[in-house]
Amino acid sequence: MSTAERNGERALVAPLATPTDLGADATRDITAAMNLILADVFALYLKTKNFHWHVSGPHFRDCHLMLDEQGDELYAMTDPIAERVRKVGGRTLTSIGHIARTQRVLDNDAEYVQPLDMLAELCDDSKNLVARMREAHSVCDEYNDTATASMLEEWIDQAERRTWFLFESSRRG
Repeated sequence: MSTAERNGERALVAPLATPTDLGADATRDITAAMNLILADVFALYLKTKNFHWHVSGPHFRDCHLMLDEQGDELYAMTDPIAERVRKVGGRTLTSIGHIARTQRVLDNDAEYVQPLDMLAELCDDSKNLVARMREAHSVCDEYNDTATASMLEEWIDQAERRTWFLFESSRRG
């Protein structure tokens, strides 16, 4: 029951219905794929910031700065992803709980993680994100959604760069 209904008023509620030339199936499938990506990006952003805040050791400065840069890059993706979902006529994530129910990136709540283990874990997460973005790109290709596919291509390139940097920084020896 809305606030207006509780107060005895009758309010007209306009449903979210962004006009698009994409069909209902395209809206449904692209929305689902991109909301999964959005949840993963939010989870990876927070995990990256967690490790940024808690990294220690002889390479502290380099790791701290790299993780800060990578966190900023991940966060910068969130609004364009959500707005793209709305542009194709979908609804996007609404809360931390929604992210938690949707994310595929595993959290790491350990009290202490070795710095090289942090980097290796983020490297794996970034590599997995690339694979998932490629899957989302295939969905976009199926429906000829070139705009979302183009955005994904840029984000795939960024994620591959993060993966590369994390891999090289986590090499032992």
